Amino acid sequence: MRSSNPVFSRRGFSRGTGYAGFNAPPQAGGPAANPYAGANPYATEAPQHAPQYTPQTRPMTMDDVVVRTGLTLGTVIVGATAGWLFLTGQLAFAIGAGLAATVLGFIQSFKRKPVPALILGYAALEGVFLGALSGFINDLPKMNGAPMQAVLGTMAVFVAMLVAYKTRIVRVTARFTRFVMIAALGFVLLSLVNLLFMVFGGGDGLGFRSGGLGIVFGIVGVVLGALFLALDFKQVEDGVAYGAPREESWLAAFGLTTTLVWIYWEMLRLISILRD
Repeated sequence: MRSSNPVFSRRGFSRGTGYAGFNAPPQAGGPAANPYAGANPYATEAPQHAPQYTPQTRPMTMDDVVVRTGLTLGTVIVGATAGWLFLTGQLAFAIGAGLAATVLGFIQSFKRKPVPALILGYAALEGVFLGALSGFINDLPKMNGAPMQAVLGTMAVFVAMLVAYKTRIVRVTARFTRFVMIAALGFVLLSLVNLLFMVFGGGDGLGFRSGGLGIVFGIVGVVLGALFLALDFKQVEDGVAYGAPREESWLAAFGLTTTLVWIYWEMLRLISILRD
């Protein structure tokens, strides 16, 4: 099963010539099989046995994920600051940056291995897009301070889901993953249909982004982003436990960043509807 998120359908950690599944399926009468055994010569079938490795070939650790996620999110923040300061109100440049970020994200999604330059390029352009659009929204009547509220809301969702995952209040299973994927697909399709009605029919489309229906739709978007965080946490946990190659920590950073960007944008739109 592949891991994914609402923004991009990205593959899971790689192994051998293909890709590792999201979950390691349990073997009947024995421990879970290691989905990363073919990707790293130091990965073991029993993750509790510490492998021997050299610094050049060691498997991924949680520190690797934290450092690369921090670097990727830091790049988003730098891009957002530049977009806010220099491109606020210039929607053409903002939309161009968003489209370019989407292209880079899709290219990385279909790469067999993570490419740090693509991931950081995506982060920078996505940051410019978010910063410029956030600055534009912040200057609208009644919207001053909305972007900061969205940032705080995104942080709150991240912390709450991390606690829920670590305490096993939320358990990522195959059924959970299927439910989240189907729900996300339906959400994205409805959003696209609404966008088409807005472009060709004018007005507010089907009303998914305004009024009471818009509030419900926004809450669903934030909840979906939170559920995808649980999928990201599970992917990272499995990768560390089974000895995924060190370079795969870039995939973890990419996944967490795209999910947090999704949550921020849905949070900002929800706050804008509530304030209007």
